[in-house]
Formats: sequence, C-alpha cells, structure tokens
Amino acid sequence: MVISMDRWRGKVAIVTGASSGIGAAIAQQLVIEGLQVAGFARRSERVEEHAKKLQGKKGKLVAVKVDLTKEEDIIKGFKWVSDNLGPVHILINNAGLIQPTNLTEGETQMWKKILDTNVLGLCIATREAVKIMKAGKIDGHIVHINSVAGHTVPNFPNMNVYPASKHAVTALTETLRQELNQLGLKIKITSVSPGGVETEIIQANQLQINSELLKNMSMLKSEDISEAVLYALATPPHVQVHELIIKPIGEKF
Repeated sequence: MVISMDRWRGKVAIVTGASSGIGAAIAQQLVIEGLQVAGFARRSERVEEHAKKLQGKKGKLVAVKVDLTKEEDIIKGFKWVSDNLGPVHILINNAGLIQPTNLTEGETQMWKKILDTNVLGLCIATREAVKIMKAGKIDGHIVHINSVAGHTVPNFPNMNVYPASKHAVTALTETLRQELNQLGLKIKITSVSPGGVETEIIQANQLQINSELLKNMSMLKSEDISEAVLYALATPPHVQVHELIIKPIGEKF
C-alpha cells in the first residue's frame, strides 16, 4: 500500500475547533502538506495567529469564525469556504467539549452544549460537506475526532453526557459509511479515537479533576493525533481506515 498525500495538495480542507490542541495540530500538518485549510473556531483570532506562523508553507490557513452549536454559523462557514477557497475535499470534525457537571445534579444547559457541539454540530458539518462533495463528484474524506470514551466509559470524574456523545460519534461513523455506500459515493469516513491527550480541554472547562490523577497519567500529544489523521488521509482511494484507537503506553482506562 502506497501512503501519499499527493492527491490532496492544493485542495480545500475544513478543520473544526482549529484554534488549539488537536485541531490546531491537524490544520498545521495539512498546511505543511500543501492544502488550503479553513479553520473553523469561535476564537478565530487564535486561528489567525497560527496562520501567521505558517506563512511560507506549501499551503495556507484561513480563519473562519464559526460556533459549532449554531447551525446558521456552520452553513455560512461552508458557503464562505466554497465562495472564497473552493469546494471542500476534506472535513475534519474535531470540535468537541466537556462541561464541569454530572448526571445526578447536572445542569441541562451544560449537557445541551456538549450534545450540540459533539453530536449535532458534527452532523450538520458532515451534511454540508457531503452536499458539496456529491454535487462536485468529489471522492472526499471525512474524519471524526472521536475518543476512547466513544467505545467504553472511563471511570473518571464528571464525565456526565460526554461518553454518550462520543458513543454517538462511533454510531454516526458507521451509519454514514452505510449511507454513502447506499448512495454509491466514494467518500471515505474515518473515526479517530484518542485516549488522554495534553490539550486545553480540562483547563478550558474548569474540570475538577484530582491533580495527582493527572500527574500520574500517561498522555499523548496533539501531534500524535494529527499524524494518525494524515495516515488515514494518505491511504489509497480503495482503502478506508474505519477506526483508529490511539492510547498512550500505560494508560489506565
């Protein structure tokens, strides 16, 4: 099997949640490989900062302000990309969050924000990408950044509806594969499920997690996940990587 990103060079990719962590790392790798990357994020100014650092690379990064909990934002974002960069060939559904709450005394709005981002935002973005790929007869690739929590429930504080949202992503990956087959489309779908990754998600959501627990955990880096995504993208047209589960050595869950 020949691994190559050649067929994607010059093409358009959308990365959601591109302002930090895994999303920023994936956007950077795609720019280095020569793609035009639209980084969707609420904090679009941070994507703009990343774009400045990537000037002179083969591709380019453009910031697009999009809140994944708002359908109108997502639709406008895809339209802007189509009008200004061209039709999307790759969609990386990376945006995701967890909130500092629980199930027994939880806040409904926090649950809703998780589900709106991790599930519905992903579904809306996927729908818009498939529309464009289908209309343009593009054999594109959609990647869902899932989690090990999409396959089992970690015994970890304050998980609340987060594992349920990621289990939904696992089901959505297979459901989409079946739909694409039924439609006769050659669009690939891949789920990438990391274990613990050193990102801002814990600090950003003020999760009350024992610092000793974190200190003793093995963790992956964002670049480990971006390299896995590039591997899936670089496979030949007839090869579909359906699921990649990536854990650090020594992970306890």
